[in-house]
Amino acid sequence: MDYRAFFTNALDGLRQEGRYRVFADIERVAGAFPRARYHDGERVRDVIVWCSNDYLGMGQNDKVRQAMHRSIDLCGTGAGGTRNIAGTNHSHVLLERELADLHGKEAALLFTSGYVSNWAALSTLAAKLPNCVVLSDAGNHASMIEGIRHSRADYRIFKHNSPEDLARCLREVEPGRAKLVAFESVYSMDGDIAPIAELCDVAEQYDAMTYLDEVHAVGLYGRHGAGIAERDGVMNRLTIIQGTLGKAFGVVGGYIASSAPVVDFVRSFASGFIFTTALPPMLAAGALASVRHLKESQREREAQQRHVRMLRERLDERGIPHLANPSHIVPVMVGDPVKCRTVANLLLDDFDIYIQPINYPTVPRGTERLRITPSPLHSRADIYRLVAALDEVWEQTGLARAPGVIRKQPARMPIPAWQPKEPAICAGCRTLLAMSNCSTGGDRAAMAGATLA
Repeated sequence: MDYRAFFTNALDGLRQEGRYRVFADIERVAGAFPRARYHDGERVRDVIVWCSNDYLGMGQNDKVRQAMHRSIDLCGTGAGGTRNIAGTNHSHVLLERELADLHGKEAALLFTSGYVSNWAALSTLAAKLPNCVVLSDAGNHASMIEGIRHSRADYRIFKHNSPEDLARCLREVEPGRAKLVAFESVYSMDGDIAPIAELCDVAEQYDAMTYLDEVHAVGLYGRHGAGIAERDGVMNRLTIIQGTLGKAFGVVGGYIASSAPVVDFVRSFASGFIFTTALPPMLAAGALASVRHLKESQREREAQQRHVRMLRERLDERGIPHLANPSHIVPVMVGDPVKCRTVANLLLDDFDIYIQPINYPTVPRGTERLRITPSPLHSRADIYRLVAALDEVWEQTGLARAPGVIRKQPARMPIPAWQPKEPAICAGCRTLLAMSNCSTGGDRAAMAGATLA
C-alpha cells in the first residue's frame, strides 16, 4: 500500500471541499487583548482577534498572572506525575474546593482539559452504572459523544433542547435500568441555551441522573459566574456539573463537580484521570485566582453583554446574517465552505481582523459560519470597524444580506482606522490598559489607539 499517497489524497479531498484547516500563527500580547501579533511568513503585523474563547480576557488578568508567577517561584513548573503518585499539589486541593463551592456541590475533581473531563467522567459512569442507558442531546459536543461511545453503554439521542423528546426516550427505557441524561447549557456553535429546569423535570420524573456541560457558560452567567444553572437557580437539581478552566477563566483544564461519592467514584475508576499527569501547579494557581475574581466581579460579564448587544445591532443595520440566540456567541452565517474561507482570508489580509471559518464537521454542511465572540475588552471602535469590514467583504463576495434590511447608513460604511503598536498604558495607574487590571478605570475606547474615523 502507498501510505503516503493515501494520506495526501485524503488531505487533497479536504482542500477541494474547502474544509482544510489552516492555523493562523498568532502571538497573544498580554495587556493588549484582543490585539495580537500575526506572523505572516517573514512579516509580522498587528491584528484584532474576534474568535477567542478567552471570553473575558482573563488570560491577561494581573491577578491570574501574578498567581502563576508566584506558583512557579514556589513550586517550579511540572506537577511531577499523576495525582496518584507524586502530582497532587496543594493548589489542586484549593482549586477543587473553590470549584465545588462555586457550583454548590460537595466536591470537585480536576482534569487536564474540558475534553478529557467529559470523556473520562461520562465513559466511566456509563460503563460502571448497572445496565446503564445514556440519553444524549443531539447537539452534544464531540467529547461527550466520545465518552458515551467509549463506555459501550446503550444510548438514545433525543432531539436538541427538547424535554418532550427526552420524555419519549425515557418512557421507552425498561424499568430498573440506570439512566444518565447528558446535555449542555450553552451550545458553542449556534449559541442557544438549554431549558435546564424542564430537562431536570423530565429526568426526575424517570429517576435519571443528570450531567450538565457548562464549559461555554462558567464565568459568564450567574451571580458568581457558575453558569446558566446558577443563573436559573437549578444547580441543586443537577447530579453532575462539568466545566472548563480554558475559556472564560482564561487558563486550561477541566473539572466535574458533584456529590462526594460521585466525585470519589470517578476519581477512583476513571482511567482518563488515574493515568494522566496532573495539571502543573502554576495552572491550578492561576485558575484559582481567576475563579475567585469572577465570583466577586460583575464588570467583565456586564461589559461583555453590552458589547454583544451592540454588535448584533450593528450587524442588523448592515444586513449581515447572524443567528439570533440569547448567549454571548454571535454566529455570522455564510453557508458555503469556500466562501467562508474566502471571507476569513479577506478580513485577515485586508483589514487585520482574525476570525477562523467554521466548516463541516464542526457544523452541518450548508451552515458554514464565522463564530464571533465579543469580549469586554473590545472597544466600541473595534465593533464599528469589524462591521464595516464585514460590510465591505459581503459586497466583494456577493453574499446574500439578511432579508428586510432598511439601510440607515450610506451604502458603504467608512472603516475606522487603528494602528496599534504597543499595549496602551493607563495614565491613572500606569498599568497596561485592560479593564480587568486597571485600578483607575482607564478609558477603554483609547486602548491601543483605537478611534472612530
